[in-house]
Amino acid sequence: MPSSTFSGTVSTPKVSVAVDMGHPFLNLTVDSFLKIGAVGVTKSLAEDTYKAIDKGSLSKSTLEHALKKMCKEGVYWGSVAGVYVGTEYGIERIRGTRDWKNAMLAGAATGAVISAASNKGKDTIVVDAIMGGGLATASHFLNNHYFY
Repeated sequence: MPSSTFSGTVSTPKVSVAVDMGHPFLNLTVDSFLKIGAVGVTKSLAEDTYKAIDKGSLSKSTLEHALKKMCKEGVYWGSVAGVYVGTEYGIERIRGTRDWKNAMLAGAATGAVISAASNKGKDTIVVDAIMGGGLATASHFLNNHYFY
């Protein structure tokens, strides 16, 4: 009996921007700021597009608000990523090893710093530090295939 097979691959386009700041710490921090900042901008754009379509109207003030929100989200997400990547790099250099503990410590430090910079209370800073450490550790485990 004749048979046939189909095979192929699907890949996404890859856009890469290289920024050379002269030091690996700065290169990683700026690179993560730009990449994750773009994710924040895209998230905000998608939300505002959905709201405009749902509302059925678009005005100049709506566009201005959307642009301000996109910039704010991009800077916020980029800042969080930059602080995290820079902190993780520093911890890795100090400890001399690359493991989940670096991710946990960097996530906790990032959560605390971003929370403190947002003028939140002492209890919220601790909760954000715990959440940041937990998320970063989980991300490290998922990215390094510990579960399968």
